[in-house]
Amino acid sequence: MAIEQITISKQAREQLIRLKRRTGIEHWNVLCRWALCRSLAEPSVPPATRHPADSNVEMTWKVFGGRHADIYLALVEERCIVDGLQTDPATVAQQFRLHLHRGISYLAADKSITDVDMLATLAA
Repeated sequence: MAIEQITISKQAREQLIRLKRRTGIEHWNVLCRWALCRSLAEPSVPPATRHPADSNVEMTWKVFGGRHADIYLALVEERCIVDGLQTDPATVAQQFRLHLHRGISYLAADKSITDVDMLATLAA
């Protein structure tokens, strides 16, 4: 398994708190799934910035992905291939973390997301 434990940065935690208030979505893992998919939908490669694991928001991969954990992993691996990267566990884990944090930033910056319905329109 490429990813076992997920810890987000303090900045991402604050962004998720704001998203929780705006959308009414209670669980970190659900918002993080949306964030991952939002970033994966962006055609550019996420910048290789450092995101310290310095918050108290932690979850296992199984909690993050739920019953679709294998699909989320496959999406990240496929994106690595598309971006010309290796699919070794370390690269997949790094790219997952970059996409997760970029996606959280994108969702937090999108002021049109005021509730779950607006979040769902992103998927359409």
